[in-house]
Amino acid sequence: MTAQYASVRLHTMTLEQKVASMFIVRAPGLDGAAWQTTVTSRGLGGLILMGDNIPATPEELAALTGGVASGDGLAPLIAVDEEGGDVTRLPYDGFAGADSLAAEPESATRDAFTGRSTLLDQVGISINFGIVADVTPDPDSFIFDRVLGPDAASASPKVAAAVAGEKARVFSTLKHFPGHGESADDSHISVPQIDIDQTQWRARDAPSFQAGIDAGAELVMFGHLAYTPVDPQPASLSSTWHSILRDELGFTGVTVTDDMGMLEATGLPEYANPDENAIRAVAAGNDLLLYVTPGNIDATISAVVGAVESGRIDPAVVDDGVTRDLELRRTLWLRQHPDVAF
Repeated sequence: MTAQYASVRLHTMTLEQKVASMFIVRAPGLDGAAWQTTVTSRGLGGLILMGDNIPATPEELAALTGGVASGDGLAPLIAVDEEGGDVTRLPYDGFAGADSLAAEPESATRDAFTGRSTLLDQVGISINFGIVADVTPDPDSFIFDRVLGPDAASASPKVAAAVAGEKARVFSTLKHFPGHGESADDSHISVPQIDIDQTQWRARDAPSFQAGIDAGAELVMFGHLAYTPVDPQPASLSSTWHSILRDELGFTGVTVTDDMGMLEATGLPEYANPDENAIRAVAAGNDLLLYVTPGNIDATISAVVGAVESGRIDPAVVDDGVTRDLELRRTLWLRQHPDVAF
């Protein structure tokens, strides 16, 4: 019934409302009223929580997230990067991360993500950007301590186990598609250039993402990295890579960018304009755009609306993406209101 609800809801929305609903942003600090205003004043899709958003106790965090609601049959998404190990936002998350899970049995990964997702659910977080499906055997790679295995054979069952552990508690996200492990460069400060063709990618990087998709992951996060033989653009801005994810790997869920501010942080002139980056990201097929540092989000929303109106972005691309977002948010709302029949 969520698909029917989303379809009906979509047709009540203006273009600006549709575009605004594709944005997930950070509201600084621990001001619950500001969190609520950030979401509802513009009709955004939800919030991303970072370190400065996490209070000292789980109870305090639950109170903050509990104050963020839309009240109209759609729940705002509240997301966090909670991998465990090197990337731990919640100080009360004592569950193992990939730095130790990579050397342990598959069951340990499931147990860790079961515990972690239980905690996230209890504190009102609905999306975990926490399952690293990248693989690398390179200890010099910045992401080495965050992968669940050095290769597809070892990582794939653990990626699937992590998704299984989170099931029905939080929405699982696989990252950083199409695979960050092929480069030791850090996409927070560069756009890694990867000389890997699609055949090599299928064998080395695709299987762990496929395993997570088959296990039921609801979201896939696109990395700001370029597999140049496939597309010289970053995957996050590439319609080619979005088509591969959907047509070849069969993913039907929600796609989300990595933090869009990372593109500007590279210092490359082609990514200096945040509005242009957003236009390209939506046109490529991203359903959600993520902003840890929002900047002038109103201007960016307006720029995307203008790009649709001018024909640069196909309106059907926006409608498809927003429909998937609405289905996810309706599913969440129904979880939060189990007394509602559908």
